Amino acid sequence: MTDENEKEREWIQLARAGDQVAFGRLVVAYQTPVYNLAYRMLSNTDEADEATQETFLRVYTKLHTYDPQRPFHSWILSIASHYCIDRLRRRRINWLSLTEEIAVQGGRTERLISTDPNPESVAVQHEREQQIQQLLTALSPTDRAAITLLYWYDHSYEEIAESLNLTVSAVKSRLFRARRTLAETMQGDIKYAM
Repeated sequence: MTDENEKEREWIQLARAGDQVAFGRLVVAYQTPVYNLAYRMLSNTDEADEATQETFLRVYTKLHTYDPQRPFHSWILSIASHYCIDRLRRRRINWLSLTEEIAVQGGRTERLISTDPNPESVAVQHEREQQIQQLLTALSPTDRAAITLLYWYDHSYEEIAESLNLTVSAVKSRLFRARRTLAETMQGDIKYAM
């Protein structure tokens, strides 16, 4: 076991005993992965910030239920993905027209800091990020979570199944369907552009 795993275990034990500093260390260690997951799923920086805060609030209140035999990162990302799925479901209930939704999302999208000073590269990267986010919106919330956990967090099928309370075969089926939907959406975009 590495020193970092030992530190994390210690922080978890101390946080479960009420140590605020230890919990703060867990927040610092996981705030970026949680935010990135939320942003990939929600496509909105403000909602991703809110989801990140809500995730850590839930982690704090449910830390006593955490099973130390399970990887902590899987547990915390599971909480974040479930919160985002709920947000997406509520968003669909209060739906806007597609053009209004894209305009709202586009207006709130912030550019991630780039170390590449080339303006053309920055513009191309920004356009790719927007295309990926738009493609992800074509998926159901659970399929979006599965794709995000697989491709951005390199989770195994088993870890995704555990995070989303699905069977491994259901995860494989959802990923197959999600990839097909993404491919069909991309093909439609290409035909429309021609």
